[in-house]
This record gives sequence, C-alpha cells and structure tokens, in this order.
Amino acid sequence: MKNNGNDRQLAGPVPAPAYSFAVLTLSDKGSRGEREDTSGPYLVERLTREGYVLQSYAIIPDQLPVIVDALIALVDRQAVDLIVTTGGTGVAPTDVTPEAMLQIIDKEVPGMAEAMRAESLRKTPHAMLSRGKVGIRGQTLIVNLPGSLKAARENIEVVLPVLPHALEKIGGGTADCAS
Repeated sequence: MKNNGNDRQLAGPVPAPAYSFAVLTLSDKGSRGEREDTSGPYLVERLTREGYVLQSYAIIPDQLPVIVDALIALVDRQAVDLIVTTGGTGVAPTDVTPEAMLQIIDKEVPGMAEAMRAESLRKTPHAMLSRGKVGIRGQTLIVNLPGSLKAARENIEVVLPVLPHALEKIGGGTADCAS
C-alpha cells in the first residue's frame, strides 16, 4: 500500500503515565518540630526527578492509629499510586510502621523489602534490625524506608528500577514481567 503522507508514525515510544506519589515521614520529634526532616524532602526531590507527581508530603507522629489513618486516607480517599514512608521501621518501642502496614495492606511484596535489606546489609550489620515492609492496598504500592537520610537514599535506589513496572501491574497492566 502506498503511503500518501497522511499516515503518521510515532516519533519514539509512548511516554509512561505520570504516577502520583506521597511521602510520609513518621517521627514524633519531627511532627513536633523538634527535629528537621531530611529524608522526606530528599525522597520528594528524588521521586519528582524520576517523573513521579507529588500529591502529598507530611510529617506525622510515630503512633499506630495516626499512621493507619494517614495511609488509608492517601489510598482510599486520595487514590495515590505510590506511598513512600520514612521512619518507624526499626526495633524501638515507638517503631510501629510495620504493624500499621499489616493492618491496612491487601498483599505484601516481600521481594522488594528483602532486596532493600540485602543491599543495606552490604553496608551495615544494623540492616538486620530493619522491619520495613512493602505492600499493596487497592491499586497503591506502599514502600517503607528507614528514617535516616543515608538509609532512605540507599533503599530508594534499590527499588526505583522496578517501581514503574510494579505500578503498571498493580494498576491492571498486562505486560509480561520478563526482563
């Protein structure tokens, strides 16, 4: 068939949809203004640089019902695609992020959490104390990161390469998972 010039070809790949995201810093001192949050703003900047669209950033207390309510609001009312939390993943009595996750997620994604711990373990034996989880509620992926800037930076870099595919699949995409 002859091309009469009316047929157009795409000038490259179709861009991926811009996924929305939220960052929640979980810190009693941070929520009272007694400690500067460095990991939350870093995560906002890093994810924005990757093309994600910020929908919410907040610092909330490390309290189970507050965390549960905040996560539910971001998923069920604001329909955020990706939530990244920072803080509350250790073994201190106030570290309750994993317990909040267990109350609200539909599915765990243990491979992502295991990958973050494995990479962190290459840098410090303290990584064995991290209890962060990754899970899905509805069509939202929730990733728990440690609270320190250094650990949050190292951990987000581990999962960044798989986030677009994970979000596509969670949203009902049918693309194969082959590499």
